[in-house]
Amino acid sequence: MLLALASAFILFWNRPLENRNQIPTYVEPVSVRTDSTAPFEKPAFSIPITQPVTIERYFSFMDALVRQYDTLVPYALTEHMLVRANPWIIDSLENTDYYRQIARGNFVADQRKMTILQTGDTLILPGPKAANLLQSSIQATSLDINLPAFRLRIMEKDSVLYDFPVRIGKNQKKYLALAGGNVDLRTHTGTGEIIRINRRPVFFDPVTGKQFTHTKRDDQRTTWMPLIPWIEPAIDGNRYGQMIHPTTNPRTLGKPASNGCIGLKEADAWRVYYYAPIGTKVVIRYDLFEESNTGDTLRYKDVYPPRVSRKKVVGKSVVALYSGDNQDCWCGH
Repeated sequence: MLLALASAFILFWNRPLENRNQIPTYVEPVSVRTDSTAPFEKPAFSIPITQPVTIERYFSFMDALVRQYDTLVPYALTEHMLVRANPWIIDSLENTDYYRQIARGNFVADQRKMTILQTGDTLILPGPKAANLLQSSIQATSLDINLPAFRLRIMEKDSVLYDFPVRIGKNQKKYLALAGGNVDLRTHTGTGEIIRINRRPVFFDPVTGKQFTHTKRDDQRTTWMPLIPWIEPAIDGNRYGQMIHPTTNPRTLGKPASNGCIGLKEADAWRVYYYAPIGTKVVIRYDLFEESNTGDTLRYKDVYPPRVSRKKVVGKSVVALYSGDNQDCWCGH
């Protein structure tokens, strides 16, 4: 089950980063209830944030913490473990969503400058019992995507933790310069796992091959592309280049509107990232009938008629475009 940590450590943002190289020092831990069924257990460490950390410096900061503390705890410390042990961080990242800020009257031209970790915040490294519970939860988590329903669900065993609207690939073939030929844009179905994450994507227009750094939003304003990780599943052992990533145009959710990728709201993409580390099982299915929570039968429109194989990519293999942590992303906004 998910860990519920004490609210005494939850503080929020808003100043620029002054010293990105400064790493917090050790503070005497206090007792924190980490799970409703677990006994009180002291966290391994309580880490105070001494300087604000912006999204632009967030990943390098978290990597530095993992390197510093990994050998000091009796379990494998990762960025995902650290953040899942401090779930308020995900809440803070979700609130950087451009459209959430617009709803509050704030126009944010460059989300990379927004502050996530504020001076006075405290991060918890869980004790061994809490870490084991959290690791079991992570290992039991999977992604379930039903294309005609336009839904992505984060599952823990048979339980639905989160249910998000998505957009999927268009029902057409199109010439993509980066693929070197015509590509079937429909999203492939099958079973696989997350094999790669890209925390600093570089964006290219798949049709023209030109790099871009800005995006036009649904409200017709232009902003920098957000720095939100993209994750790549391999499906039935194949890499089709269909990433799971945020879209800057949420009006396209619930539609076949991408070049094969699975698009989410920015806020939802942050949560999916932290619930789907490398190795997470992914099921992409095409079920026109589903049973609702109340037992009713749901029927969805067949968005990919006729039902034919969607596993052939014409032209240059897109696999060559995805080979490194900082590899380019070409699926579009």
